[in-house]
Amino acid sequence: MFEDRSDLAVDRHLVVSGRLRARRLQLGLTQKQLVSRLARRGIRTTNKTLSSFEHGAGVDVVRLPELAGALDCTVTYLLGLTDDPARWEPDRSGVLDNRPVARPAVLNSPGVVSRPDAHWILGPDVPARPPRR
Repeated sequence: MFEDRSDLAVDRHLVVSGRLRARRLQLGLTQKQLVSRLARRGIRTTNKTLSSFEHGAGVDVVRLPELAGALDCTVTYLLGLTDDPARWEPDRSGVLDNRPVARPAVLNSPGVVSRPDAHWILGPDVPARPPRR
């Protein structure tokens, strides 16, 4: 189903790790402040876990939307597919550092995911889910 390209996988982990740290610093946030932002989004974590994410430990993909939201950026930005933190579409058409990359799947749904400030997190074709109560 998927071709295992270990170099690409390692590069992607490093990109996500670097983007997490760089974006946090760009926003002037401490790890503790980011942990608080994540807690408000329902993600319980610690400074130690966040530090391990920033230093190359794999980030669980289910946490990417909350991490992106807490860092006021898109998942596409965290994955290194765009250099603009507010852009959800990849900058390049299918190429990352001269290597082919998978294009994101498009879900044909009428839903649009956005935060109240209309800042895109996942893209316009990903349906929004109501918050848990």
